[in-house]
Amino acid sequence: MSELMSQIITPQVQSAFTFMIVMLVILYVLVVVWVARDAYHRGTIWWAWALVALVPIVGVIAYCLLRPSLLQIDRDEQELEVALKQRELMKYGECANCGYPVEADYVICPNCHQRLKNQCSQCGHALDPSWTVCPYCATPVGAAPRKRQSTKARNAHPRTATRRTSGAPSQARGNQPGQNQPSHQQRQAAQR
Repeated sequence: MSELMSQIITPQVQSAFTFMIVMLVILYVLVVVWVARDAYHRGTIWWAWALVALVPIVGVIAYCLLRPSLLQIDRDEQELEVALKQRELMKYGECANCGYPVEADYVICPNCHQRLKNQCSQCGHALDPSWTVCPYCATPVGAAPRKRQSTKARNAHPRTATRRTSGAPSQARGNQPGQNQPSHQQRQAAQR
C-alpha cells in the first residue's frame, strides 16, 4: 500500500496539493477581511461579523443572508433625499376644509374657496396667520391700506367739503398734532 501511495503522491502532486491548500487559506483570510470591511461600511458591528466569518463557509453564508441591504453612505444619502423631498413638500399643503392640495402662497382654496391665509393690505402677498407684520413690505398685519389722495380728490369728497364749509382752515387741519400721518417706512413702501 505504501508503494501505491508513493506512486500516486509524486513531488508534482504534493506541490499542487500544497499550492491548493495555500490558496484556500488565502481565500479564507480574504473572505474574513471582506466580511469585516463590508460590515464596517454597512454600519454594523464589524468585529462580531468577522468572528462569525471565522466559521468556514457557514459564517460567510450567514453574513450574506443577514447583512444590511444598504451601505451606511447609501442610507445617509437616502435620508438626505427623503429630507429634501419633505422640505419640497412643505411648500405644498392640503386645504383643511376639503383636503385639496394647495401651494404655500395660496390665499384661498381653488376647490372649495375656503380662506387659507390672510392677504397683506399693502402689497397683496399671502401672509401666514401667525405673522404680526408683513415680511415683504413691513406693514403691520391687520392695518388698513393707506391711499394717498390728491387735493382735487379731497376737495371732491363730501366730508371734506362739509368740513371746509364749517369754517375750519384746511392748512391748520392738515398739520394738527395727533392726526394719522404715514410713517417713514410706510412712505418708503408707497414710493416703491
